[in-house]
Amino acid sequence: MPALKDGAFWRRKVKVFLKEVHMKIRKLLWVVIPCFLLVFFACVTINIYFPAEKVESVAGEIVDEIRGQGGGEEKSPAEQKDSFLRKIRLAFAPAVAMAQEAVEVSNPTIRALKEQMKGRYAQMKPYYQKGMLKEGGDGYVSLGATGVGLKEKRDLNALVAAENKDRKRLYEEVAKALNIDPGQINKIEAIFAKEWQRSVP
Repeated sequence: MPALKDGAFWRRKVKVFLKEVHMKIRKLLWVVIPCFLLVFFACVTINIYFPAEKVESVAGEIVDEIRGQGGGEEKSPAEQKDSFLRKIRLAFAPAVAMAQEAVEVSNPTIRALKEQMKGRYAQMKPYYQKGMLKEGGDGYVSLGATGVGLKEKRDLNALVAAENKDRKRLYEEVAKALNIDPGQINKIEAIFAKEWQRSVP
């Protein structure tokens, strides 16, 4: 057959074959790509979850304990309202959940950090009152007003460094205790920042 001798027949065959392969790959991609996107967005949704209310409650309790709030000091109306709202939220939460929450954020490391920070706060309090220390929006303490003597500045820097080191560790421990992804520690820091600012003397 002359058609078999020239290459036109085989070229046509190869062209048809390649066209079929191309069509099958396109069909496969239409199935694979949506499945991949579905899995990807499902993972992103899981990582986005953050228990803000739980962290707020824990932060309030820890900061109040460290700063000795609620002892004999009179709170401002804003602080009283915030404390009252927190009590209402806890009152309507299931008892089991509250008990579990209390256990989750109480481990030896957190207890030790709270004790160290409580002792250090007594040293820091006068400096807060003079405006030499301030609470940042990032959950850490920094130097406030200038005009401090060299020795006093050195002492303050040592206090700030020790406090911020303990705070960083505290935030990490709270994240571990509440099973929060380490990548979301900045959210924990922001929530604690509000509590530290609220309790400045």
